[in-house]
This record gives sequence, C-alpha cells and structure tokens, in this order.
Amino acid sequence: MLRPAHLLRHDRLATWVTARPVKLTLAISIVWILAGLLGHDPWKPDEAHAFGVVYRMLQSGDWIVPSLAGEPYLSKPPLAYFTAALFGLMFSPPLPLHDAARLATGMWMALVFLFTWMTARELYRGARSWIAVLMLLGCGGLLVRGHQLISDVVLLAGLAMGLYGLGLAPRRPPPGGFWLGMGLGVATLSSGLFEPIMLLLAALGMVAVSPLYRTAAFGRTAWIAALVALPWVLIWPLALWMRSPALFSHWFWVDNWARIRGLIDFGREGHFYYIGVLPWFAWPAWPFALWSLWVEGRDGLRRREVQLPIVAFVAFFLLLSLAGEGRDVLGLPLLLPIALLASIAFAQLPRGALNAYYWFGIMIALVFAATAWFYFGAIEWDIPRRLADHLYDMQPGYSQGVHPLRLAAALLATVVWLVLVFNVKRTPERPVILWAAGVTTVWVLVALLLGPWIDTGKTYRGMVTELQRAMPARHGCIYSQGLGEPQRAMLDYFGNIVTVRLELPGKKPNCRLLITQDNWNDTSVMGAPWELVWEGRRPGDNVERFRLYRRLEPQP
Repeated sequence: MLRPAHLLRHDRLATWVTARPVKLTLAISIVWILAGLLGHDPWKPDEAHAFGVVYRMLQSGDWIVPSLAGEPYLSKPPLAYFTAALFGLMFSPPLPLHDAARLATGMWMALVFLFTWMTARELYRGARSWIAVLMLLGCGGLLVRGHQLISDVVLLAGLAMGLYGLGLAPRRPPPGGFWLGMGLGVATLSSGLFEPIMLLLAALGMVAVSPLYRTAAFGRTAWIAALVALPWVLIWPLALWMRSPALFSHWFWVDNWARIRGLIDFGREGHFYYIGVLPWFAWPAWPFALWSLWVEGRDGLRRREVQLPIVAFVAFFLLLSLAGEGRDVLGLPLLLPIALLASIAFAQLPRGALNAYYWFGIMIALVFAATAWFYFGAIEWDIPRRLADHLYDMQPGYSQGVHPLRLAAALLATVVWLVLVFNVKRTPERPVILWAAGVTTVWVLVALLLGPWIDTGKTYRGMVTELQRAMPARHGCIYSQGLGEPQRAMLDYFGNIVTVRLELPGKKPNCRLLITQDNWNDTSVMGAPWELVWEGRRPGDNVERFRLYRRLEPQP
C-alpha cells in the first residue's frame, strides 16, 4: 500500500467503522439529507412554483385552497405545502422563509430512508437491510430531486410507508394495515387520486401472486388500511367542497379524473419514456437488482421478499408508462423497489465485480470532487483564467467571495471522505458504502463550493429587483401575459407583484402597466397603446426575456 494510505489508515478506527455499518449509514444519510437544503433561493420550475404556493398560504392564512400569486392552484393537494408552511413558521426567522420551508423536504426524505430500511429489514430478516438505504441514496435520479421543495418527495414517503405496510401484513396484519393506510393517505393528500393507484395495484398484484395475501388476515389488513386512509382522503376534499363546490369540481374532474382517464389514451408520446431514463436515473442500483433476480432464480419468484419489490416495480412502471407523462421527477417511485431488489444478493457478487464497483466508485467520486475544487478555484481565485472567464460569461451576475465556513466545511468533507476510503475494511458491502459516501461528498462539495455560483443563474431575485426599480411608485394593478407559474410565484415572493393575467377570461380592471415573458428570439413588441419601458432577464439566461410596458395616455 502507498505511504499516504498508511498515514490515513488507523486500525482501531477501521475496526470501529467496519463493525458499525448501521451507524455509518445513518451518518451518511443525515449528511446527504442536509446538504443543499439551505443557502439558495427557490429554483425553477418545480420548486419555484411549489414555494410560491407555500408563500401565498402563509401570506393569506388560507390553508384550505392552495393559491399561486393570488389564483387558486389545485393541481396537487396541499400536504406538501402544509408541512413546508409549518417549517417556515417554526424556523423563519432566523432562516430565510424559503430555506426554512425547504427543511420539510429533509423530514420527508428522512421518512423515505427510514421506511426503506424497515421494509428491507422486514423482508430480508438480515443484518444487511441498511444496504437498501445506501442503494436508494446512491441513485442518480434522487440526488437533486431529493433536495427540492416538491410534492413528489412527499409522495415518495407515502409509497415507502405503503410498501412497508404490504411487507409487514402477512406477519402482523393490523400494523401492516395501519402503515398501508398511512401510505395511501399521504400519497393521496400529496399528489391526488392518481398516484395512490400504484399502491393499490401493488396490493392486488401481491394477492394474485402470493398465497400469503389470499387470506382472511390480509382481508383485515385491507379493512384497517381503508379506515386509516379514509380521513386523509376525505377531510381536505370535503373542506374544499364546503368552501367552493366549483373549485372542488375542477380539482376532481380536471386535475384528477382526467389523468385517470388518460390511462387508456395510447396516443401520447411518453409511454416509453421511463425505459430510456432508468439506466441513469436508477444507476447504480439497477444492475444489482438484475443480479439479485439472477441469483434468486425461479425459487425466488415464489418468495414474498422477492415478489413484493418485483410486483411493486411492475405496478409503478405500468401506471407511469400508461399515463404517458414523461418527466424524470415522476419516476422517483421506481427507485424504491429497485433499491430493495438490489440489496437482496449484493453480498453474493463475484469478487471481481465487487472490486470493479469499488474502484469505479472511488474514481468517480475522486474525479467529481477534484472537478468541484477545480471549478471553485476558477470561480473564486481566477485560476485558471480561461475557465474563470468562461464561468463568468455563464453567470455574469456572480460576485466573488466565499464564506469561510463554507470553505472549512468543504475541506472537512473532503478529508472525511479520504479517511473513510482507507478505513472501511474489505467486506462485500464496502463498495456500496464508499459509493454512497462518495456521492454524498460530491454533493456536499457542489452545494458548498459551487452553490452560490449556481444560485446566481437560477434565482429571480435580481431580475425582480430591477423590474421593481423600473416601476412607478404608485402603479395600481398590473397586467401580465405569458408569465409561467414559477415566474409568477417569484414575482410574488421577491417583489410582492401579483398580476392580472390577460390569458384568463372575464372582466378585468383598467391597469396601466403590463409585464410580459417571451423568448429572446421573439422580435415582436407590444404596439399601441403600450410603450416599452424596461426589459431584462436573469443573469446568463439567454432564453427567458421579461418586459415592462406602460399604457400611453390618450392625447387631449
């Protein structure tokens, strides 16, 4: 072994770390969850409009009808907004409101990891159930999405609860029914009536393939699940109906029933989307999931611990594919059964495959960590100069100056990872530990070193400030045309600007100002009676353009 390795290796530390994989998994999970939650503004598209709903909920005090920039926003039920608003109330100040609200995502991700571990422990009855958590944590598709303020993370927690309930049901029917019902309720109140069908299909699939689920005991589980889920499913819709039957009708028939009917619409283009996205989205868990299926063989297909993740994956994949809504964030539920499958036979991998995964994980983490430091040197110290000029061209609004605590934390994370690399003894589980630790370290470095630079190009704060300066002090109402949901949300948050949208039907007030959003390739300009007084964009954004117009007064 090279001399530097001897300097970083400590036999007592190596023995302690290797003998406590559960504690090590807990530490990695906590760092993974917390990294990137704080220190940046809401980013478009999903997080910006989700936070816009949270902000308006706190401003208006209306916890029944979610709204975005003054208009009802019912595409998703309000559980994610409820919890984010509560965290905002608890932790802002001292934190900025958007950072405080984003802490709710950390809580939901903690529940995702907890119930994934509990499901693996229930199914596999071994000391290696923690591998499922590291497999899930290390998936490429979860890294960014798992740190955003979005309802899909809450849905993921609900599905994890539901899978645990299904796994627990044959052995302990009442608790299994409770957690299945909780999972259905959380999924419904976070995403609507469509997504819980995934859990229902998984339950029906288990009834079809396993005699353990064709019993009177599982019938009791189903009844308990229905009773537990009922309050989650009914209370908010009933409150919405009592507030406004028209809004309830829109939520039920347009935002939910239309999606369910879309399952039989085979003319959409997104039916095969998840086949193409899974190779990177579920990497590196999916090869190990396939290996587990190979090792278990036909005998494994008769056992509940293999049947449940397979049935869940098929149910989730089938529903998402039939829906034809091709977006990577919607594929998050697929990671749960893949992570469970990947943990079954990981320890039985051939030594050559384990060594290849071990070195691949170390090299990938080393390359990306070095890249993060290299880019940081260019951003903060102009070394090398050519790269620095390129990065400044990408984010012209960025100002140098990293906080010393950020730099110290990044150095600490790098050193801890290097020490960990040399202090996890050679076991079959070592590669998955170091992959998860490497992914977490790289994410920490990106959040600490490159986060402010990335935030400069993604935030709308500077653009909204410039727009406000161009507006007269007393302007009254403002029209808008072409503004997207994230943009309307950020205008509301950063500038307290709520517009009257010209796209909506109905009678409108007589406004003297107009804000438009279009593309920089669009050469058209609003004609009379509108006069252009300002145009701008986010720093480095060559796509979105915002314009402010003033209505010309008629000549006497």
